[in-house]
Amino acid sequence: DAVRGEGKMAAGGAADAQARFGHSVKGLLTEKVTSCGTDVIALTKQVLKGSHSAESLLSDSAELLLSDIHSLSCSSQSLRKMAIITTHLQYQ
Repeated sequence: DAVRGEGKMAAGGAADAQARFGHSVKGLLTEKVTSCGTDVIALTKQVLKGSHSAESLLSDSAELLLSDIHSLSCSSQSLRKMAIITTHLQYQ
């Protein structure tokens, strides 16, 4: 009967060790998942920040392009006017 009691205690100790190991693994997995989640959030924020930065550069470039187009249009009109004036001066 004493041998049976020792066998039950050994089985109980093994089951207890397995339970502790299971909790330990669960804790490590939870910690790892939390860490990965935090990394994904940080990466997403960085990508969005870069996206806004690129969007801002694109917007600034578009404004500069519009300004350049306006300047070219004004220059073209001035050249046409000078051509007309040159033609009139040649007739005189």
